Amino acid sequence: MDLDQWISKVKDGQHLLEDELQLLCEYVKEILIEESNVQPVNSPVTVCGDIHGQFHDLMKLFETGGHVPETNYIFMGDFVDRGYNSLEVFTILLLLKARYPANITLLRGNHESRQLTQDLVGLVYWLWLLDIGILQIGVMCIIKDVTSCNFLFAHPAAVSIVNLIWNGGKEREVGKQSEVEVYGFYDECQRKYGNANAWRYCTDVFDYLTLSAIIDGTVLCVHGGLSPDIRTIDQIRVVDRNCEIPHEGPFCDLMWSDPEDIETWAVSPRGAGWLFGSRVTSEFNHVNNLDLVCRAHQLVQEGLKYMFQDKGLVTVWSAPNYCYRCGNVASILSFNENMEREVKFFTETENNQMRGPRTGVPYFL
Repeated sequence: MDLDQWISKVKDGQHLLEDELQLLCEYVKEILIEESNVQPVNSPVTVCGDIHGQFHDLMKLFETGGHVPETNYIFMGDFVDRGYNSLEVFTILLLLKARYPANITLLRGNHESRQLTQDLVGLVYWLWLLDIGILQIGVMCIIKDVTSCNFLFAHPAAVSIVNLIWNGGKEREVGKQSEVEVYGFYDECQRKYGNANAWRYCTDVFDYLTLSAIIDGTVLCVHGGLSPDIRTIDQIRVVDRNCEIPHEGPFCDLMWSDPEDIETWAVSPRGAGWLFGSRVTSEFNHVNNLDLVCRAHQLVQEGLKYMFQDKGLVTVWSAPNYCYRCGNVASILSFNENMEREVKFFTETENNQMRGPRTGVPYFL
Protein backbone atom coordinates (compact mmCIF):
# COMPACT_ATOMS: atom_id res chain seq x y z
CA MET A 1 0.00 0.00 0.00
CA ASP A 2 1.75 3.14 -1.26
CA LEU A 3 -0.22 5.79 0.62
CA ASP A 4 1.79 8.76 -0.66
CA GLN A 5 1.21 7.67 -4.26
CA TRP A 6 -2.48 7.14 -3.60
CA ILE A 7 -2.79 10.59 -1.99
CA SER A 8 -1.22 12.20 -5.06
CA LYS A 9 -3.46 10.15 -7.31
CA VAL A 10 -6.68 11.28 -5.59
CA LYS A 11 -5.55 14.91 -5.37
CA ASP A 12 -5.00 14.78 -9.13
CA GLY A 13 -8.63 13.84 -9.63
CA GLN A 14 -8.24 10.09 -10.13
CA HIS A 15 -10.01 7.33 -8.23
CA LEU A 16 -8.39 4.43 -6.45
CA LEU A 17 -8.99 1.06 -8.00
CA GLU A 18 -11.79 -0.85 -6.36
CA ASP A 19 -9.44 -3.32 -4.66
CA GLU A 20 -7.20 -0.43 -3.53
CA LEU A 21 -10.18 1.30 -1.92
CA GLN A 22 -11.18 -1.93 -0.19
CA LEU A 23 -7.66 -2.38 1.16
CA LEU A 24 -7.61 1.23 2.38
CA CYS A 25 -10.96 0.90 4.15
CA GLU A 26 -9.89 -2.29 5.92
CA TYR A 27 -6.65 -0.62 7.01
CA VAL A 28 -8.37 2.48 8.38
CA LYS A 29 -10.92 0.38 10.27
CA GLU A 30 -8.04 -1.18 12.18
CA ILE A 31 -6.92 2.31 13.20
CA LEU A 32 -10.39 3.56 14.12
CA ILE A 33 -11.30 0.55 16.24
CA GLU A 34 -8.58 1.60 18.69
CA GLU A 35 -10.06 5.08 19.17
CA SER A 36 -12.34 6.01 22.04
CA ASN A 37 -15.89 7.34 21.64
CA VAL A 38 -14.41 10.50 23.15
CA GLN A 39 -11.07 10.64 21.40
CA PRO A 40 -8.50 12.77 23.29
CA VAL A 41 -6.73 15.30 21.07
CA ASN A 42 -3.91 17.65 22.04
CA SER A 43 -3.64 21.25 20.91
CA PRO A 44 -2.70 22.80 18.56
CA VAL A 45 -5.51 21.56 16.34
CA THR A 46 -7.97 22.94 13.80
CA VAL A 47 -11.67 22.03 13.94
CA CYS A 48 -13.73 21.70 10.75
CA GLY A 49 -17.45 21.39 10.08
CA ASP A 50 -19.44 19.76 7.28
CA ILE A 51 -17.73 19.14 3.92
CA HIS A 52 -20.59 17.40 2.04
CA GLY A 53 -18.71 16.20 -0.99
CA GLN A 54 -17.20 19.56 -1.96
CA PHE A 55 -13.76 18.19 -2.75
CA HIS A 56 -12.22 21.27 -4.31
CA ASP A 57 -13.35 23.35 -1.34
CA LEU A 58 -11.71 20.77 0.94
CA MET A 59 -8.46 21.38 -0.92
CA LYS A 60 -8.95 25.11 -0.32
CA LEU A 61 -9.59 24.37 3.36
CA PHE A 62 -6.15 22.75 3.57
CA GLU A 63 -4.62 25.74 1.79
CA THR A 64 -6.29 28.01 4.35
CA GLY A 65 -5.50 26.05 7.50
CA GLY A 66 -2.34 24.20 6.51
CA HIS A 67 -1.72 20.73 5.20
CA VAL A 68 -1.51 17.51 7.21
CA PRO A 69 0.75 16.71 9.09
CA GLU A 70 1.97 20.31 9.63
CA THR A 71 -1.55 21.10 10.88
CA ASN A 72 -3.61 18.72 13.02
CA TYR A 73 -7.33 18.46 12.22
CA ILE A 74 -10.63 17.34 13.68
CA PHE A 75 -13.35 16.87 11.06
CA MET A 76 -16.79 16.79 12.66
CA GLY A 77 -18.57 14.57 10.15
CA ASP A 78 -20.87 14.88 7.12
CA PHE A 79 -18.17 14.18 4.58
CA VAL A 80 -20.58 12.80 1.95
CA ASP A 81 -23.82 13.57 0.07
CA ARG A 82 -25.05 16.72 -1.67
CA GLY A 83 -21.76 17.78 -3.27
CA TYR A 84 -20.44 16.35 -6.54
CA ASN A 85 -17.36 14.62 -5.11
CA SER A 86 -18.23 12.72 -1.93
CA LEU A 87 -16.11 9.79 -3.06
CA GLU A 88 -13.00 11.94 -3.46
CA VAL A 89 -13.62 13.72 -0.15
CA PHE A 90 -14.00 10.54 1.87
CA THR A 91 -11.14 8.80 0.07
CA ILE A 92 -8.62 11.59 0.69
CA LEU A 93 -9.63 11.84 4.35
CA LEU A 94 -9.21 8.07 4.74
CA LEU A 95 -5.80 8.28 3.07
CA LEU A 96 -4.68 11.07 5.38
CA LYS A 97 -5.96 9.10 8.37
CA ALA A 98 -4.02 6.05 7.20
CA ARG A 99 -0.86 8.03 6.50
CA TYR A 100 -0.96 10.36 9.54
CA PRO A 101 -3.27 8.70 12.12
CA ALA A 102 -2.18 10.96 14.99
CA ASN A 103 -2.70 14.17 13.00
CA ILE A 104 -6.30 13.82 11.86
CA THR A 105 -9.43 12.82 13.75
CA LEU A 106 -12.60 11.87 11.86
CA LEU A 107 -15.93 12.07 13.68
CA ARG A 108 -19.17 10.55 12.48
CA GLY A 109 -21.95 12.79 11.20
CA ASN A 110 -25.60 12.00 10.59
CA HIS A 111 -24.87 11.55 6.86
CA GLU A 112 -22.34 8.82 7.60
CA SER A 113 -25.30 6.48 7.36
CA ARG A 114 -26.40 3.81 4.92
CA GLN A 115 -29.94 5.13 5.02
CA LEU A 116 -29.20 8.75 4.19
CA THR A 117 -26.67 7.97 1.45
CA GLN A 118 -29.05 5.79 -0.57
CA ASP A 119 -31.48 6.85 -3.26
CA LEU A 120 -35.03 6.16 -2.08
CA VAL A 121 -36.85 7.89 -4.92
CA GLY A 122 -38.88 4.77 -5.59
CA LEU A 123 -40.28 4.90 -2.06
CA VAL A 124 -40.95 8.61 -2.36
CA TYR A 125 -42.79 8.16 -5.66
CA TRP A 126 -44.86 5.35 -4.19
CA LEU A 127 -45.84 7.55 -1.26
CA TRP A 128 -46.73 10.31 -3.67
CA LEU A 129 -49.06 7.98 -5.55
CA LEU A 130 -50.73 7.24 -2.24
CA ASP A 131 -51.33 11.01 -2.07
CA ILE A 132 -49.98 11.29 1.45
CA GLY A 133 -49.46 14.99 0.95
CA ILE A 134 -46.70 15.58 3.51
CA LEU A 135 -44.15 15.19 0.75
CA GLN A 136 -45.76 17.95 -1.31
CA ILE A 137 -45.30 20.32 1.60
CA GLY A 138 -41.75 19.08 2.17
CA VAL A 139 -40.61 19.48 -1.42
CA MET A 140 -42.15 22.93 -1.70
CA CYS A 141 -40.45 23.98 1.54
CA ILE A 142 -37.14 22.96 0.01
CA ILE A 143 -37.89 24.90 -3.17
CA LYS A 144 -38.92 27.96 -1.18
CA ASP A 145 -35.89 28.00 1.13
CA VAL A 146 -33.00 25.68 0.31
CA THR A 147 -30.84 27.24 3.01
CA SER A 148 -33.01 25.84 5.78
CA CYS A 149 -32.53 22.33 7.10
CA ASN A 150 -35.31 22.55 9.68
CA PHE A 151 -38.61 21.29 8.26
CA LEU A 152 -41.59 21.27 10.59
CA PHE A 153 -43.65 18.14 10.07
CA ALA A 154 -45.94 16.18 12.30
CA HIS A 155 -44.54 12.82 11.21
CA PRO A 156 -40.84 12.03 11.73
CA ALA A 157 -40.75 9.76 8.66
CA ALA A 158 -41.54 12.76 6.48
CA VAL A 159 -38.39 14.51 7.63
CA SER A 160 -36.24 11.49 6.83
CA ILE A 161 -37.78 11.14 3.39
CA VAL A 162 -37.41 14.83 2.59
CA ASN A 163 -33.79 14.72 3.74
CA LEU A 164 -33.29 11.80 1.37
CA ILE A 165 -34.93 13.70 -1.48
CA TRP A 166 -32.69 16.66 -0.74
CA ASN A 167 -29.55 14.51 -0.77
CA GLY A 168 -27.78 17.14 -2.76
CA GLY A 169 -30.55 17.00 -5.31
CA LYS A 170 -31.37 19.98 -7.45
CA GLU A 171 -34.97 20.94 -7.94
CA ARG A 172 -36.97 23.13 -10.20
CA GLU A 173 -40.67 23.76 -10.48
CA VAL A 174 -42.42 22.17 -13.44
CA GLY A 175 -45.85 23.72 -13.51
CA LYS A 176 -47.26 22.86 -10.11
CA GLN A 177 -44.86 19.96 -9.67
CA SER A 178 -41.18 19.62 -8.84
CA GLU A 179 -38.47 17.71 -10.67
CA VAL A 180 -35.93 16.38 -8.20
CA GLU A 181 -32.63 14.76 -9.11
CA VAL A 182 -31.44 12.72 -6.17
CA TYR A 183 -27.68 12.84 -5.85
CA GLY A 184 -26.23 11.02 -2.87
CA PHE A 185 -23.11 9.03 -2.06
CA TYR A 186 -24.58 5.70 -3.16
CA ASP A 187 -25.57 7.13 -6.54
CA GLU A 188 -22.12 8.66 -6.98
CA CYS A 189 -20.31 5.38 -6.25
CA GLN A 190 -22.55 3.55 -8.70
CA ARG A 191 -21.79 6.11 -11.39
CA LYS A 192 -18.03 6.22 -10.83
CA TYR A 193 -17.35 2.51 -10.22
CA GLY A 194 -20.24 0.90 -12.03
CA ASN A 195 -21.36 -0.98 -8.90
CA ALA A 196 -22.08 -0.46 -5.22
CA ASN A 197 -18.95 -2.14 -3.83
CA ALA A 198 -17.14 1.14 -3.13
CA TRP A 199 -20.21 2.40 -1.25
CA ARG A 200 -20.26 -0.78 0.85
CA TYR A 201 -16.57 -0.51 1.72
CA CYS A 202 -16.97 3.12 2.80
CA THR A 203 -20.19 2.66 4.74
CA ASP A 204 -18.54 -0.16 6.67
CA VAL A 205 -15.95 2.42 7.77
CA PHE A 206 -18.78 4.72 8.93
CA ASP A 207 -19.55 2.26 11.74
CA TYR A 208 -16.01 2.63 13.09
CA LEU A 209 -15.85 6.45 13.12
CA THR A 210 -15.67 7.89 16.60
CA LEU A 211 -18.52 9.91 18.10
CA SER A 212 -16.62 12.86 19.56
CA ALA A 213 -13.24 14.33 20.38
CA ILE A 214 -12.03 16.35 23.36
CA ILE A 215 -9.25 18.90 23.01
CA ASP A 216 -6.97 19.23 26.06
CA GLY A 217 -9.89 18.08 28.21
CA THR A 218 -11.74 21.39 27.82
CA VAL A 219 -13.38 21.53 24.35
CA LEU A 220 -15.78 18.81 23.22
CA CYS A 221 -16.28 18.31 19.47
CA VAL A 222 -19.34 16.45 18.22
CA HIS A 223 -21.29 16.54 14.97
CA GLY A 224 -24.79 17.44 16.14
CA GLY A 225 -25.28 18.24 19.79
CA LEU A 226 -26.33 17.12 23.23
CA SER A 227 -28.74 14.46 24.46
CA PRO A 228 -31.12 14.33 27.45
CA ASP A 229 -29.71 10.83 28.04
CA ILE A 230 -26.14 12.10 28.38
CA ARG A 231 -25.18 14.23 31.36
CA THR A 232 -21.50 13.35 31.56
CA ILE A 233 -18.83 12.70 28.96
CA ASP A 234 -18.26 9.28 30.51
CA GLN A 235 -21.73 8.31 29.29
CA ILE A 236 -20.59 8.94 25.70
CA ARG A 237 -17.66 6.60 26.25
CA VAL A 238 -19.92 3.58 26.81
CA VAL A 239 -22.18 4.04 23.76
CA ASP A 240 -21.93 1.15 21.29
CA ARG A 241 -20.97 2.98 18.09
CA ASN A 242 -20.23 0.03 15.78
CA CYS A 243 -23.62 0.05 14.08
CA GLU A 244 -25.92 2.04 11.83
CA ILE A 245 -27.07 5.26 13.51
CA PRO A 246 -30.22 4.45 15.55
CA HIS A 247 -33.46 6.38 15.03
CA GLU A 248 -33.51 7.51 18.68
CA GLY A 249 -31.43 7.47 21.84
CA PRO A 250 -28.11 9.06 22.82
CA PHE A 251 -26.17 7.97 19.72
CA CYS A 252 -28.87 9.43 17.48
CA ASP A 253 -28.98 12.65 19.51
CA LEU A 254 -25.24 13.24 19.22
CA MET A 255 -25.63 13.09 15.43
CA TRP A 256 -28.90 15.03 15.00
CA SER A 257 -29.54 17.54 17.83
CA ASP A 258 -29.42 21.33 17.39
CA PRO A 259 -29.01 24.30 19.76
CA GLU A 260 -31.92 26.71 19.96
CA ASP A 261 -32.78 29.93 21.81
CA ILE A 262 -34.61 28.11 24.58
CA GLU A 263 -33.74 27.10 28.13
CA THR A 264 -34.00 23.32 28.21
CA TRP A 265 -35.28 20.76 25.68
CA ALA A 266 -37.78 20.80 22.84
CA VAL A 267 -38.88 18.42 20.09
CA SER A 268 -36.71 18.78 16.98
CA PRO A 269 -38.40 19.59 13.67
CA ARG A 270 -35.89 17.26 12.04
CA GLY A 271 -37.75 14.27 13.46
CA ALA A 272 -34.55 13.01 15.10
CA GLY A 273 -32.50 14.34 17.98
CA TRP A 274 -33.59 17.29 20.11
CA LEU A 275 -33.46 21.05 20.33
CA PHE A 276 -31.45 22.04 23.41
CA GLY A 277 -31.05 25.41 25.07
CA SER A 278 -28.77 27.65 27.06
CA ARG A 279 -29.31 26.11 30.49
CA VAL A 280 -28.76 22.58 29.19
CA THR A 281 -25.51 23.64 27.53
CA SER A 282 -24.13 25.62 30.47
CA GLU A 283 -24.94 22.80 32.91
CA PHE A 284 -23.31 20.22 30.63
CA ASN A 285 -20.17 22.36 30.33
CA HIS A 286 -20.07 22.96 34.09
CA VAL A 287 -20.53 19.28 35.04
CA ASN A 288 -17.81 18.20 32.60
CA ASN A 289 -15.39 21.11 33.19
CA LEU A 290 -15.67 22.21 29.57
CA ASP A 291 -15.06 25.66 28.15
CA LEU A 292 -16.82 25.02 24.87
CA VAL A 293 -18.83 22.58 22.77
CA CYS A 294 -17.90 22.65 19.07
CA ARG A 295 -20.36 21.22 16.59
CA ALA A 296 -21.34 21.39 12.91
CA HIS A 297 -24.57 20.02 11.36
CA GLN A 298 -26.28 23.35 10.58
CA LEU A 299 -25.60 25.75 7.74
CA VAL A 300 -24.25 29.07 9.03
CA GLN A 301 -24.25 31.82 6.40
CA GLU A 302 -21.36 33.60 8.10
CA GLY A 303 -19.35 30.37 8.51
CA LEU A 304 -19.21 30.34 12.31
CA LYS A 305 -21.75 31.16 15.00
CA TYR A 306 -21.55 31.22 18.81
CA MET A 307 -24.73 30.45 20.74
CA PHE A 308 -26.05 31.63 24.08
CA GLN A 309 -25.00 34.48 26.34
CA ASP A 310 -21.93 32.67 27.70
CA LYS A 311 -20.88 31.57 24.19
CA GLY A 312 -20.56 28.02 25.50
CA LEU A 313 -21.29 26.48 22.11
CA VAL A 314 -20.12 27.21 18.58
CA THR A 315 -21.26 25.94 15.18
CA VAL A 316 -18.51 25.58 12.59
CA TRP A 317 -19.49 25.22 8.92
CA SER A 318 -16.82 24.33 6.34
CA ALA A 319 -18.70 23.95 3.05
CA PRO A 320 -18.64 27.34 1.24
CA ASN A 321 -21.53 28.14 -1.11
CA TYR A 322 -23.24 25.03 0.21
CA CYS A 323 -24.82 22.89 -2.51
CA TYR A 324 -23.33 25.37 -4.99
CA ARG A 325 -26.20 27.79 -4.37
CA CYS A 326 -26.43 29.01 -0.76
CA GLY A 327 -23.82 31.78 -1.06
CA ASN A 328 -22.39 31.25 2.43
CA VAL A 329 -18.78 31.59 3.50
CA ALA A 330 -17.03 28.75 5.34
CA SER A 331 -14.75 28.64 8.35
CA ILE A 332 -12.37 26.53 10.39
CA LEU A 333 -11.60 27.12 14.06
CA SER A 334 -7.97 26.81 15.16
CA PHE A 335 -6.72 26.30 18.72
CA ASN A 336 -3.06 27.04 19.44
CA GLU A 337 -0.91 25.51 22.19
CA ASN A 338 -2.50 27.84 24.75
CA MET A 339 -6.02 27.01 23.52
CA GLU A 340 -6.38 30.51 22.10
CA ARG A 341 -8.84 30.53 19.21
CA GLU A 342 -8.48 31.86 15.70
CA VAL A 343 -11.22 31.70 13.09
CA LYS A 344 -10.14 31.37 9.47
CA PHE A 345 -12.71 32.08 6.79
CA PHE A 346 -12.66 30.99 3.16
CA THR A 347 -14.93 31.08 0.13
CA GLU A 348 -15.61 28.55 -2.59
CA THR A 349 -12.99 27.61 -5.13
CA GLU A 350 -13.55 28.35 -8.79
CA ASN A 351 -13.11 24.63 -9.53
CA ASN A 352 -16.33 23.53 -7.82
CA GLN A 353 -18.08 22.60 -11.04
CA MET A 354 -15.10 20.82 -12.61
CA ARG A 355 -16.24 17.24 -12.08
CA GLY A 356 -19.27 15.12 -11.53
CA PRO A 357 -22.20 16.88 -13.19
CA ARG A 358 -25.43 15.58 -11.82
CA THR A 359 -26.75 12.75 -13.96
CA GLY A 360 -29.73 11.57 -11.95
CA VAL A 361 -32.92 10.42 -13.65
CA PRO A 362 -35.64 13.07 -13.20
CA TYR A 363 -38.67 12.11 -11.18
CA PHE A 364 -41.81 14.19 -11.15
CA LEU A 365 -43.34 14.46 -7.71
